[in-house]
This record gives sequence, C-alpha cells and structure tokens, in this order.
Amino acid sequence: MAESTKTGGGLTYADAGVDIDAGNALVERLKALVRATRRSGADAEIGGFGGLFDLKAAGYVDPILVAANDGVGTKLKIAIETGLHDTIGIDLVAMSVNDVVVQGAEPLFFLDYFACGKLSGDTAYEVVKGIATGCIEAGCALVGGETAEMPGMYADGDYDLAGFAVGAAERGKLLPRRDVTAGDVLLGLGSSGVHSNGYSLVRRIVARSGLGLDAPAPFAPETTLGRALLAPTKLYVRPLIAALKAGHAIKALAHITGGGLPDNLPRVLPDGLGAEIDLSAISVPPVFGWLASAGGVAEPEMLRTFNCGVGMVVVVGAGEAASVEAALKAEGEAPVRIGEIVTISRADDPVRFTGALALDAPTP
Repeated sequence: MAESTKTGGGLTYADAGVDIDAGNALVERLKALVRATRRSGADAEIGGFGGLFDLKAAGYVDPILVAANDGVGTKLKIAIETGLHDTIGIDLVAMSVNDVVVQGAEPLFFLDYFACGKLSGDTAYEVVKGIATGCIEAGCALVGGETAEMPGMYADGDYDLAGFAVGAAERGKLLPRRDVTAGDVLLGLGSSGVHSNGYSLVRRIVARSGLGLDAPAPFAPETTLGRALLAPTKLYVRPLIAALKAGHAIKALAHITGGGLPDNLPRVLPDGLGAEIDLSAISVPPVFGWLASAGGVAEPEMLRTFNCGVGMVVVVGAGEAASVEAALKAEGEAPVRIGEIVTISRADDPVRFTGALALDAPTP
C-alpha cells in the first residue's frame, strides 16, 4: 500500500478497503437518476439522513400505510457472472411494489440497500439506474438508500440487494375484501418469465445442461442464456391501480412468487375456500418448458417453484369479471380466466388443478 494512504504511518479506512470518496462520488452520479423518480408527495432528493413523503400532497385523506421489503435471491449470481447489471434493479423494485399493490395500496416511495466488498461505481450506477427505471414504471419515488462497502464480508465483484417499498390506501379500501366467495372468477396476468424466484434451481439446471451463460438461449436463440434468464420481473402496479380506481370490483390479488400458485393464492382466501385452476388455460413462456426438460423437473415441482406464466392472480365476482377484464386490457394487460373460487373442507388441498401445463421443450 502506498505510503500516501497512511497518516503518520497509521492505518486509514482506505487501507481497510473502504473508499469514502468513491461512495460520495457515486451519490453525486445518482442524483439525476433519483430526481427522475419525483412524484406528488416526494421531491426525490438524496443526501440527507432520511427521505420525506407528504401524504396530503399525494391526495390522501385518511390513509393506511402498507410496507413491503424483498430482495432478488440468487438471480444476482447470474447478473454478477454475466456482468449484466442493468435490469436487476427493476427486479428489486418489482418484488416489493407488487406485494404492496396486492393489498390494494398505491406504492408511494422506495428505498434500496446495496452491499458489496469493493465498491464499483459503474456497477452500482447500473443497478440504481434499473431501480430508478422500476420506480418510474411503478409511479413511486426513490427517496433514499444505503451503499455499504464491507470488505471481508463479500468477495470482490459480489454484491447484495434489498428493497423497501411503502404505499397507501384510503381506509376501507384495503384488499383482500371479506366478500370473497365460491364462484368468484380467477383472472391470471401473464409473467415476463421466471421473475425473481427459483433461481437456485435455475442455476442447477444451467449447470446440468452444460451451457454457458454466454451461449444462445435454447428457448430464445436471438439472445444469450444469461440475458434471457435476467428478463426483469414484470411490474403490475399501473394496470392494477387503474382497475382498482375504475371501481371496487376486485376482491383480492395474489402476487405469484416463491411457492407458486399452490402457496401464494391461499394467502388471500378465507377459511373454507380454495381455488380450482385449469392449467391448460395458462400461456406458459418457453423458458419454463426448457427448465422442465433440461432439469427433468416434474409438473408439481414446477408449480411449487415457479410462477409458470402467471405472475399475478385477480379475484373478482363472476358478474364483474368482464368489466375488470376490460379495465385491465385498456391498460395493456391480457387477462385470462384460469379458474374459480370453490368451497373446500379442511382435508382438501387449498388449490387443485385440472388440465396440464404446456411445458413443451424448445426445438433445437
């Protein structure tokens, strides 16, 4: 270590691997990205000790706050191994704001946590650029965050992410509603792919296939396998908020993450009610056919691990299903009727399936 980094022969923070000046320089680079996420209620400026949000300025009268936090799991390993960091921030935002909107709340602001062993300003900038992109798409402000440089905790080149979203709904407008009942319709909103769950299995399947992440993706040969597997998690906030504001017909929403349909849908259903889903109605993205084939993964395991093409489920009364479908289509969604709510006994599985997933392996 050069003597110029020492003070009177003693150690400095830089000697220990933490560069305060690099962190400060990164904050200055990020300010323009953060300002682009401004919305009513937040000026989206960073540099203070906390982010501020004005609920009254955002138009709320008697709000209930809804908070969620999440990460992106081992999908990060693919971003790190490929050096493609521009979309992982979108995943980070989506995983939290999609959880907020299923409560019937509008995501208002977001904070991020970026931890690494050695700060690379370019990598961190690309990650936060993705976070800002996700915030803009979700309509929430990026009001703050933390960059932690922790040598010895993370290997060089590694980093970790966590995200925190806060939203609001007027009192009495929260979901799920209490009037979910047998006969209600289940609308499935398509996923953009694997989203951000199941990547420990995805990475095992990639290793088993013998393909490199820079090889053409068997299910999307126009791009590399790494880039295809990094397709960002779909954000459902804008179409769902628009549909909710168009009326109060939506009874419940379920974000389909780890655990798939069998584990996530029951979280929004009252005791004594379950779901019957026609798997043949689901349009399954090609990535899932490849994962099932290359990994020898059986359909039940696919359903418990991945979203398999349905990233969000909308529960709506049968008589209101058409109007909700129309509202979602007006916002660019393509809702599909995948099943209905049914009465179950305690001995029954809360989610039962008919038909089969179209898990056709991609042709070479």
